[in-house]
Amino acid sequence: MDKLKRVLSGRDAEEDASGLEQVIDATSLGWGSRVKGFVACFAIGCLCSLLGSCLLWVGGKGPMLFAAFYTLGNIASIGSTLFLMGPMKQLKRMFEPTRLIATIVMLVSI
Repeated sequence: MDKLKRVLSGRDAEEDASGLEQVIDATSLGWGSRVKGFVACFAIGCLCSLLGSCLLWVGGKGPMLFAAFYTLGNIASIGSTLFLMGPMKQLKRMFEPTRLIATIVMLVSI
């Protein structure tokens, strides 16, 4: 199957794919898997944020538990979009000049 892919993509049959290309081919997810990963990660993020908000009113260690769970929820929710775009594309978009200030403020506040 690999030989067929190489021939159809215009590469010689004897030319081996580089290590990076092999990793990308091996780790790419289908669209259905990406959506499932996004939904699962986003749901976990929302659940952690909600749990953190509820734990705010617990006496003693409540504010510390709130901070931990709310931060975890935010990271999971933001990380859920990695499934849709891919990590490098998301990082490039986050650090575009028009979004740079918002990204820095968000990361510092976490």
